[in-house]
Amino acid sequence: MSQTPEQQAESAKEIRDAMRVVPQVAHGEPAVWLAGGALAMAVLIITGMVGLIVYQGGRAFWPDPIAKVRASDGSEHLGEIQQVGSVPADEANGGAKRVLLRSENFRWSGSHASWIVTDPNFEPTYPEWAVLVELMEEGRIIGQPTYFRVDGKVLESDPASVWAAYNEHRGQISERTREIERLTKGTLAKLTNRQADARLNARKAELEYGTDSAEHKQALADMDALLASLAKEQSDIDRKIADLEEINHRYEIGFLFQDGTEVFRPMADINRMVPANRLTLVGRLGVYLDRWREFLTEDPRHANSQGGIWPALFGTVVMTMIMSIMVVPFGVLAALYLKEYAKPGFFVSLVRIAVNNLAGVPSIVFGVFGLSFFCYIVGAQIDEWFFTASLPNPTFGKGGILWASLTLALLTLPVVIVATEEALSAVPQSMREGSYGCGATRWQTIQRVVLPRALPGIMTGMILAIARGAGEVAPLMLVGAVKMTQDLPIDLSQAPYLFPQRSFMHLGFHIYDLGFQSQDSEAARPMVFATTLLLIGIVVGLNLGAIWLRARLRRRFRAAR
Repeated sequence: MSQTPEQQAESAKEIRDAMRVVPQVAHGEPAVWLAGGALAMAVLIITGMVGLIVYQGGRAFWPDPIAKVRASDGSEHLGEIQQVGSVPADEANGGAKRVLLRSENFRWSGSHASWIVTDPNFEPTYPEWAVLVELMEEGRIIGQPTYFRVDGKVLESDPASVWAAYNEHRGQISERTREIERLTKGTLAKLTNRQADARLNARKAELEYGTDSAEHKQALADMDALLASLAKEQSDIDRKIADLEEINHRYEIGFLFQDGTEVFRPMADINRMVPANRLTLVGRLGVYLDRWREFLTEDPRHANSQGGIWPALFGTVVMTMIMSIMVVPFGVLAALYLKEYAKPGFFVSLVRIAVNNLAGVPSIVFGVFGLSFFCYIVGAQIDEWFFTASLPNPTFGKGGILWASLTLALLTLPVVIVATEEALSAVPQSMREGSYGCGATRWQTIQRVVLPRALPGIMTGMILAIARGAGEVAPLMLVGAVKMTQDLPIDLSQAPYLFPQRSFMHLGFHIYDLGFQSQDSEAARPMVFATTLLLIGIVVGLNLGAIWLRARLRRRFRAAR
């Protein structure tokens, strides 16, 4: 029987009155607001953190204008304005301001940045020919180009002419510099390796046949002949490198600092010269992109605070991939046995408790275990068996990318085991029983029914392992990560092309080194944020790849049903 509008309104009023009698806690409203507020706070914190890293890392290589700031005492300072603050007002300063000026010239001034106290209404000026000079090994300097000279003879003496001469000659100088680098890192490195191999062969003959054997004497004769021929080649290459360096050092540019200091630097020592106040938007964008290219593709310079991070980038990706290849098969097999084969009992419960506890062990403990077991036991035994001639210098009995990958594989193994067990448990028991009913064996059921449908969950475990392993630093400091190395673990120009015993650079350790071990943390801050942004990008990229593969597997098996 339908109600009239008056009756409906009366019923609604009775319901509202009844609800007022019941406390709001009983309806769960406070819990809903508390949960929603916690979610909003978590999203805000994560967004703020990522946003700060993206902003600071993204603008790290943007060329800022170079300002001239007059201090309260009348002195003038030149640099990039980083921050402007106020000095507490009193009768002495009248509310003056202070400016954090990145003035560089560390070798001459002793600091990269300093606070300058200025007048309350200060206005910086921007000299037209103030330039930022990025040196190869001495940091950065800020000044005004004053002279261009060749063989000690001044050819240009005004900033515009010096800039034109710099652009005219820098192409040829850069080409000669690249040739020097190719000879040093390529040809000379190969000669050094051949010399080491010759000495190693002689040492092997001594250990195998004895000091007075004919084989050892022949090996020594071959070694002496090879070293003599290689010495001649090395002498020719050293002479060629010296000639190229001599030509490059003929060209010099003089710079005048704001304090009156004048210095000359060879053009070969100048990586980049940026007339920041003369650049258009397109010019600034060109410098910005070129700095990113250098950052991603070149080796570090000046105690890692300048240049690129290519060895660290390469080492991080290779280590993460090796770790994933190592941890996934063992984790899946262990979870498969625990779930599908092992009978419930004390031993299985003990293993599960151990796996869950291992997930909470501090990462540095795994680093100590990796150093003692992989390096000092396994690696030392490998050296004893296969690299006796190289002893006492260890080959595998020290930190390397293989031992680092295995250590992180142990660190992330509990994550993969737990995720895989949950994925196997999510496969309905009815599917197993149906497979058994059709005459399939247990292994056939696992291979063709259980594992394919558990693969998305297994990929979830792999994603979690990648996310944790790629950012770990503490264990790597003990088992292979180093501050600086130019020898990559994979080198296609040198047999056997794969060198698992080599130490490597890692982005996480690189960030630690820049932030806490550099001579000036303020100067290294842009590189810290840029490296952090890159590390986050690598982790996100690897995870997105795994998520894409997981989504494909889910669609595939959903369609198969």
